[in-house]
Amino acid sequence: MPSQINEQQEPIFATAGLADYHTHTPLCKHAEGWPVELVRRAEELQLAEIGISDHNPMPEKFDDWRMDLEELPLYLEAVAHAREKARIPVRLGLECDFLPGQETWIEDLSKEADWDYLIGSVHYVLPGWDVDNPAKLSEWTRYSVDDVWQIYFETFEKAIRSGLFDFMAHPDLVKKFGRRPEGDLRWFYEGCIAAAAEVGALFELSTAGLRKDCRELYPSRDFLQMACDAGIGIVINSDAHAPLEVGKDYDAAVALAKEVGYDGVWFFEGRERLFKPFLK
Repeated sequence: MPSQINEQQEPIFATAGLADYHTHTPLCKHAEGWPVELVRRAEELQLAEIGISDHNPMPEKFDDWRMDLEELPLYLEAVAHAREKARIPVRLGLECDFLPGQETWIEDLSKEADWDYLIGSVHYVLPGWDVDNPAKLSEWTRYSVDDVWQIYFETFEKAIRSGLFDFMAHPDLVKKFGRRPEGDLRWFYEGCIAAAAEVGALFELSTAGLRKDCRELYPSRDFLQMACDAGIGIVINSDAHAPLEVGKDYDAAVALAKEVGYDGVWFFEGRERLFKPFLK
């Protein structure tokens, strides 16, 4: 007699039942894999859904790692095409840089499509210095690590308080190249934790840091523990820049999330959010 299937058995993939909302396309000029390819990979991994969230265009071009404004219709068309082919929900998102003084532009972009979510992120610590750009590593020699971290987290806190975004990406991106101040780093995080708790913001737990020089999830365990203790929810993402990075290292992210006290993550549709517990 055939054995009965145990409905409580572990899923085949660590990604099963989860979403990946932080993925990029060739339009950002440093990624590969169009939305239809990213969706195909998500389906292979048994993700419940996937979101496409390339870097937002700006009114004027000042860097070379985001879609151009005239490419926005192509982006929307590519996501719509992927939706037609998909067996799982495909959410429409955008990763939006927070640049003080450009808040109105993000508000304008928010009306350009029926977004499911907008991701907030901080890359620029000073005009012309995107702190995660490997081509600008020499900038670190001009400033103290402590000063760079302070500027980054002050800007990140402003991004949270702007209320423009549905969740905040890679909260401690400033550590990407392994440059950290000495001693206890938790005081750098306190303002952002307080801001998120006050405005009801969510943080991303990103596996991308494991593929960078810092070799650590974004954010650090201490940051994530502080966020959990403050009642701040999370979204687990990969920040994929290629199909094979979709859902990558989710086992590590889920394990850390559970260790610090999380029991689930948030999903998005039409800029509304829904909590879903981890699969048992």
